[in-house]
Amino acid sequence: MQSSLRAIAPGLLLAAGLFGADAGVTLIGVGEIPGSALDLSGLTGQICQRDDAANCIPRATFGGFGSALAYTGHDNVFLAVPDRGPFDGRTTPGNPYINRFHFLQIVTNVGAAFPNIQVKLLDTRFLRNGNLPLIGDAYSFNNPDWLRFDAEGVRVSPNRTFYVSDEYGPYIFEFDRDGYLIRRLPVPAKFLITNPSGDVDSAGNSLEIYPDKNTYGRQANRGMEGLAITPDGRYLVGIMQNALIQDNGLNTATPPGRVGVNNRILKMNVDTGNTQEFVYVMDAVNQGRGVNEMLAINDHEFLVLERDNRTYVPTPPGTPAEPLLKRLYKIDLAKQGLTDVSAMSTLPATAAALAAAGVTPVDKTLFLDLLDSSYKVDATHTVKDVIAEKIEGLAWGPDLPDGRHVLYVISDNDLSLDLPTKVYAFAIDAAKINFQPQTLPRRIYPKYLLDLALASSN
Repeated sequence: MQSSLRAIAPGLLLAAGLFGADAGVTLIGVGEIPGSALDLSGLTGQICQRDDAANCIPRATFGGFGSALAYTGHDNVFLAVPDRGPFDGRTTPGNPYINRFHFLQIVTNVGAAFPNIQVKLLDTRFLRNGNLPLIGDAYSFNNPDWLRFDAEGVRVSPNRTFYVSDEYGPYIFEFDRDGYLIRRLPVPAKFLITNPSGDVDSAGNSLEIYPDKNTYGRQANRGMEGLAITPDGRYLVGIMQNALIQDNGLNTATPPGRVGVNNRILKMNVDTGNTQEFVYVMDAVNQGRGVNEMLAINDHEFLVLERDNRTYVPTPPGTPAEPLLKRLYKIDLAKQGLTDVSAMSTLPATAAALAAAGVTPVDKTLFLDLLDSSYKVDATHTVKDVIAEKIEGLAWGPDLPDGRHVLYVISDNDLSLDLPTKVYAFAIDAAKINFQPQTLPRRIYPKYLLDLALASSN
C-alpha cells in the first residue's frame, strides 16, 4: 500500500465464491481502500475537528469519495466526488476541508478470489468558483460562493462537463473537467431552505429542522442525495434523502423527528430548466433510513438506493446493530398515470393519505437486496455482516465480454482513517434489464493521466 498513491491496492477480505441471490444478478467483485490512503491533491498538514483539536486527519486524505461515483465512459475511468469532508464539516476555524474530485480507474478481475477489485488513483483536482475553492464548512451560511458545499451525487455529461448535487441548498451545479463552476441549475423554490443555521439546542440538535426556523424546503442534512442522468444527457433526475419539511417531514416533538415517507423526485431538462416532480414512497424513516442514490437504466427507468444507518458491530463491546435495509429498487417514470406533483406545494405524510388525495406515486420493484445471505464473502459471513453503514455510490462500468452489465456499489467512509471505502461489483444479465449505456463520445479526463498511470505500473 502506498501512502501518497498513484495506485491503490485493495485491502484484504476473505476469499469467496460467486453467488447470486437474485436470478440474473451475481456478485463478481469485492475490494476496499484503506481510510489512511492519501490522494494526489498535494495538500500538506492536517485538518482537525472544531470541538476536538486533537482529532485530526491529513488534509490529503483519500476518502469520502464513495459519496458520488460516475463512469466516464472510457478506459474503466470513473469520476468520484467526496462530500463536505471530515467531522461533518465541523472543522477548526480557518482550516476547512477543500472540496475536490478524483479521476480513478476501477478494474474487476472476474473469477479471481476476493478481493479482486483494483483501484488506481489517476488525479485529484479542486472544485472552484472562479479563483475561489469551494469548501465544506458547516458554518458558512447563506454564503454567495456556496462555501458549505456538500456533494452527494455526480454525473458526467456528453459535453465533457459534470453535474454535482449539493445537499445544502439543495443545488445542482455544473463544472468543467478542470473543476471550475460553470452554472447553478434552477431548483424549484419548494426544495430550498430559507434559514440555514449552525445553531443547536441544549441536546445538540440542529435548529434548522425546527418549524419556527423553517417551514419548507429540505430537512437538515437531508437534501438532494441522489442524482441520475438519462443516456442522452438531456435530463437530470434528482431525489431527496427524505421528505421535504412541508411534506409532513417533521413531527411536533422536541426535537422534531422525521415522519413523512412521501419523498420527491425532481426531473429537469438541462437545456430549458423545465421540471417535473414525482412521488417516491420510502419503505420507512426510522433507523436513519433514507434514499442515497439514483442511477439511470435507460431514458425512463432508474435504480433507487434506500438504506438505514446500521452496520454490523461484533460483540464485544455490545449487541450488534444489525443492518436491516440496503436495497436497490427499480422505478419507471414513464408509467401511464403517474402524477406530476409540481403544482402541489405540500404532500401528505403517509402512503394512505397520498392515495386518498388521488396521487399516483412511482411503482417500486425490488432489484437487488444487498443484505441477501446468498451474497457470500467467506464460508461463514454474508455481505450483511461486513457491509458498510453508508452505501451511497452507484455507477455502471463497462460491460463484460459475455454481454453482462456491471454495476458498482461503493461506500462513503466519511474520511475516517479507521474505516475503509468498500467497493462491490455485480454482474447483471442483459435479459434482466433494458439497459441503455450513456452516450459519452469524448473523454472528460485528459488522456495523459491514463498514460501516466499505465507507465507507472510497468
